[in-house]
Amino acid sequence: STFCTFYLHVSKHLFLQYNTAPRGRQAFAGDFCCFRKNPFTNSFKNYIIERRGDKMTIDTKDMLNSILASISRIDYIKPEEIPGIDLYMDQVTTFMENHLSASKRHTDDKILTKTMINNYAKNDLLPPPVKKKYTKEHLLMLTFIYYFKNILSINDIQVLLGPLTEKYFNKDGELSLTDIYNEIMHLEIKQIDPLTKDIVRKYKMACDSYENAEEENQDFLKKFAFICMLSFDVYVKKQVIEKLIDDMAEPKK
Repeated sequence: STFCTFYLHVSKHLFLQYNTAPRGRQAFAGDFCCFRKNPFTNSFKNYIIERRGDKMTIDTKDMLNSILASISRIDYIKPEEIPGIDLYMDQVTTFMENHLSASKRHTDDKILTKTMINNYAKNDLLPPPVKKKYTKEHLLMLTFIYYFKNILSINDIQVLLGPLTEKYFNKDGELSLTDIYNEIMHLEIKQIDPLTKDIVRKYKMACDSYENAEEENQDFLKKFAFICMLSFDVYVKKQVIEKLIDDMAEPKK
């Protein structure tokens, strides 16, 4: 589901950028980019665009760099960053805000609020606190919820996280909730490179579209095509996710 969140994040970024950026000449061109990775301290990589040939305009370069910068802001909470003591609700919301604020679409968006936490507990997405305090495992569950809520309904998240809570939340066994969380994040980090390349491939396909349209309309049409391709990817993956969850929810005979 984080893969869908990844594409959804880029689509929203494009839509916001199109509606806020100053209009100018056609911003797209074909056959223009390659990548070089930069060292970084985050778990997700930053990318820069190198010029190749004369077809690349400064507008195109800036726009693609902006898109890739938005991808680099997708972050996750590392278990070792979570305090070794239980936290009160105010401390939880502050911790989540500090560690996930880079993924906001708007600066005034809230990562997590007291109302959200209470609703998650009320809807059985999150186990209740112990003496008004939240453990490390609570924060791991809240991180899962943070990503799932972008694409899944409350009921779907219940089906998905219910078994996780029942079997691994505050349980002694071969696998801890931290082990499961670390494995998921490891798998998803490995997907960043191919997903980023796929986004660039779609971007180039959009650049090559609508060549016969009037020049003043090409910028919008190419961006529209790009957003549609990303959205279709989200749609298809969301269908697969929902089918898997429906299968999980069916009572076993």
